[in-house]
Amino acid sequence: MRIVYNEQELKTYMIEAVQASADHPILIDKFLKDAIEIDVDAICDGTTVVLGGIMQHIEEAGIHSGDSACVLPAHGLTPAMLTEIKEATRAMALELGVIGLMNVQYAVKDHTLYIIEVNPRASRTVPFVSKATGVPLAKLATKVMAGMTLQELEFTEEVTIDHYAVKEAVFPFDRFDNVDTLLGPEMKSTGEVMGIDHDLGLAFAKSQYGAGQPIPSGGTILISVRDNDKEAILPVARDLESYGFAIVGTKGTAAFLQDNGVKCTRVYKISEGRPHLLDKIHDEDIQWIINTSMGTRTKDDSFIIRRAALKYHLPYTTTITGAVAMAQAIASLRKQELEVKSVQEYF
Repeated sequence: MRIVYNEQELKTYMIEAVQASADHPILIDKFLKDAIEIDVDAICDGTTVVLGGIMQHIEEAGIHSGDSACVLPAHGLTPAMLTEIKEATRAMALELGVIGLMNVQYAVKDHTLYIIEVNPRASRTVPFVSKATGVPLAKLATKVMAGMTLQELEFTEEVTIDHYAVKEAVFPFDRFDNVDTLLGPEMKSTGEVMGIDHDLGLAFAKSQYGAGQPIPSGGTILISVRDNDKEAILPVARDLESYGFAIVGTKGTAAFLQDNGVKCTRVYKISEGRPHLLDKIHDEDIQWIINTSMGTRTKDDSFIIRRAALKYHLPYTTTITGAVAMAQAIASLRKQELEVKSVQEYF
């Protein structure tokens, strides 16, 4: 599976796909760029539908749901969109005759709701939602499947929470040579962690620490993004500059940031001479790497940057939305320290 952006990438993928499996069809879908992905878990007893939780992915739609960080409750949707999501979920559960758990994946783009897929079963997010809300969804669903109603179980309304829970994926990239850390539609994660706090930035920070990725408190940030992401990274770069970080970037990114009033020092790519970005990483002059790429080649500079981040145990971000969340975590950590509470204390 691959997201392709032009005809040449499509031709390259088709050649690879035919080599791998010449006798099977190729399914081509139109990709919703820059859409927000939403996960919903619900329980239905055939008559009543109760939502366990509505989760908003941090990474944009197109990143496999198992690899994307997500936030409960959804924090970036309008009340009208939340209402539409709830109504659509209830309607599908009743129409499909679901008895037990159901998971729906949606995409939201330009105030329009799209259905990605509906699964009349438990999903990997159920344990996360249960721990975040204090509701044992799997236990309740099992009793529903055994014949009990949600009315009998006294679970007839969605639970609202006044804190944030962030699910983050854990990846095995550092255990394999030449594996790209760039996220896409194929799942690569092998585990999950959860961060929970009353502040969204702190909840995200806790999830990053749990996943083994530290949050930088100062130093220098390397930014190297594809052309389509330059406008989107600008607010993040401005925020980071205001926090006191030094910013370096590859030629195109550095020029764009400089033209838009962000102080950014150009650093050479590996092919442009020395000292280049790998030298700076090796000398511990870089504390965080933001790098986005089309991901069509595995030997270009972007791939080498991402592998260097693994080798030198540097925090790295390969999506703009991930960079926004990381910047929000940095902002929250500048205002207050992390506090530890048991999960039970949140309910």
